[in-house]
Formats: sequence, C-alpha cells, structure tokens
Amino acid sequence: MSLTDIKKNILRMAHYSYASHVGSAISAADILYVIYAKAANITPQNIKSADRDKVILSKGHASTALYSTLAEFGLLPKEYLDRYYIDGGILPGHLDKDSVAGIDASAGSLGHGLSLGLGMALAKPKYKVFVVQGDGETQEGSVWEAAALAAALKVKNLILVIDANNLQGFGTTSDIMPLDTLEAKFKAFGWETYPADGHDLKQLEDLLLKPQNGPKAIIARTVKGHGISYMENQLKWHYKSPNEEELKQAYSELDAAEKGKTK
Repeated sequence: MSLTDIKKNILRMAHYSYASHVGSAISAADILYVIYAKAANITPQNIKSADRDKVILSKGHASTALYSTLAEFGLLPKEYLDRYYIDGGILPGHLDKDSVAGIDASAGSLGHGLSLGLGMALAKPKYKVFVVQGDGETQEGSVWEAAALAAALKVKNLILVIDANNLQGFGTTSDIMPLDTLEAKFKAFGWETYPADGHDLKQLEDLLLKPQNGPKAIIARTVKGHGISYMENQLKWHYKSPNEEELKQAYSELDAAEKGKTK
C-alpha cells in the first residue's frame, strides 16, 4: 500500500466517472493515510464490528479519498473503486454508511461530522473516534456546539483533524469567513490543540498518537490538489475532473515525487 497509489486511485475514479471534488480529496489523502496506517485500530478482521475505532470523513464530498484509503488497506474490495459514482455502481458520490462496510457515517451535508463523532465517542469510550473535517465546515454552528460539549465532558477518545486547505466552494476561507485563528478558537473552547503541516506524515503521526486528557484538535494546514502542479490551490478543482492528458501528467508528477523521496 502507498500514499501515491491512494492519490492515483482518487484521480482515476474522478476521471472515469466525471466526478468533481478531486482537489478536496487529494488535500485530505495524507491525513487519512496516517490515521489508518498508524492511529486507528481498524483491520479487515474487525471492519464490520461495532467494537472498533471509528473514522468519520465529515467532508463527505471528498469520498474518493476514503474509498481509496480503505481499498489500499484491504478494508474494501479494490474492484469496488471501478464502480464509483456511475449508474449501477456501488460507491456513491457522497458517503452513505449503508453502502459498504467501513463507512462509519453518512456525510455530505457539511458540519455534522463532529457532532456524530462526539456521540460515538461517548457511546464507546474504550475506542477512539477520528473526525476529519474541512476548514469551511467550521463555519457551521453545529461544529461549535459539539466543540463546547466535548470540552465540557472532557472526552478523551475524540480526535478532530481539520483539513485546512483555505478553499471552499466559492472562494478562499480567508475571504469568505477568515479562519486563521482556528487554533486559538479550539483552545478557547478547552480542546488540546495543535497546529500541523497536513502533508508531513511523521508530524501527523506524532500528534495523532500523542496522549490526551480531553478532546484533541489538529489543525492541519494543507494544499488543495497537493503534489499536482496544475491543481494546487486552484478553486476550479473543487468542481473539475481530470481529462486523459491531465490524468497522465498527475500520475507522472506523483511518481516522480515518490522516486525523489526514496533516493
């Protein structure tokens, strides 16, 4: 399994299904990879069990990132990736918990993942609950209601990772509703809060595994379309799918980056 393969799957799925949100999925891929590789106790043997860690991708429009990650870790049949967002398919464009095992919450209507995660954490205190949320989502009031309650109850098994790529549907979060102070906001609510480079795998691993005495928030600063030159920080890739030429270029750039890391 490799992070490069996860990103290639995301691109391929968006290409053949003419789906959007590929940039959003790429920005979250590193986060999900580290959660499943290092932090969450989720295996092919316990995937259908209620008694295991949970992962909620609250930004459900980035579903390809979760599907691809699950497949690479043997938690979802890889052939299912060929049946994404098409007539007669298996994997819907937005997440549906009843579609396949391993989808712990339906998502797509933004701002609800943290509330769902808090409920799960309270119901199963022996297990960890990871919520991956977009920065634009934090504009929703329900996020802050959950944040206040989680801190008041000192929930020790809830971990929030914000994929803060500074882009949302119609522009930058900086222009629409500035969120540069996310760290300060979560600290003020009583969360153990840490800034992070959302593409630094070791830093993410260290923070995810760091012991906690209450709810933990990791503000992971990311780049939409990370690692693909024509896609990085481009709002249009919230909506576009790559054509054949763009797909080949993305594959080439991802392969070159991986080779550079292994030299």
